[in-house]
Amino acid sequence: MSAAASMECRPSRRAVRLARLAALAPLPTGLWRIAGACGVPLGFSGDDPLADVSFGSGFSLYMIGLSVFAEALGFLALGLVQRWGEVAPHWLPLIGARRVPPLAAVIPAGLGAAALTLLGVLGAIGWNDPGNMGAPGSPTGAAYWVMTACYLPLVAWGPLLAVVTVAYHRRRGAGAPGRRLVTA
Repeated sequence: MSAAASMECRPSRRAVRLARLAALAPLPTGLWRIAGACGVPLGFSGDDPLADVSFGSGFSLYMIGLSVFAEALGFLALGLVQRWGEVAPHWLPLIGARRVPPLAAVIPAGLGAAALTLLGVLGAIGWNDPGNMGAPGSPTGAAYWVMTACYLPLVAWGPLLAVVTVAYHRRRGAGAPGRRLVTA
C-alpha cells in the first residue's frame, strides 16, 4: 500500500480532538451524579429524591450506574478514530480481528448523535421549566450554577458525535479514497 493511501485512511487531527471531546462530554455530569450518590449535598431540598441521597441506597447505585453507562457510551466515540473502530479487537468472540463494516459503526453512531442532539436541545429548552430546575426544592445560587455547568457539556455531545461520525463515514464509507485499511 502506498504512503498516500495509508495517510488517507487515518482520521484527521480535528476528528481525533472532537472524538476526545465527545468521549469527555458526559464526564462532568457523571462526576456530579457520583458526588451526589456519595452524599455530597447537591442543593436539592424537600421531597426531591436528590435532597437526601445516602451512599449504598438503590437511588445512589442508580446514579453511579447511569454515570458509568453514559461514560461508556461516550468512550465509543473514540472507536470512530481508533484502529478498534476499523478492525475488531482480536479478543472479541466471533468478530475478533475482523474488519468492522463501516455502516456497523456509522448507523448506531448516527442514531446516537441524533438522539443525543435532540435530548440536549430539549434539555436546554426546558432546563428552567417548573417541572425541572424551576421546581420548588431545586438548587439555587451556587448549587444551581455548578449543576448547570456540569450538564452543559451534554448539549455538545450529540453534535460532536455527529461531526466525528460524518468524518468516519467519509474516511471509511463506500467510495472513500484509500478505503483499504492501514495494517501497520
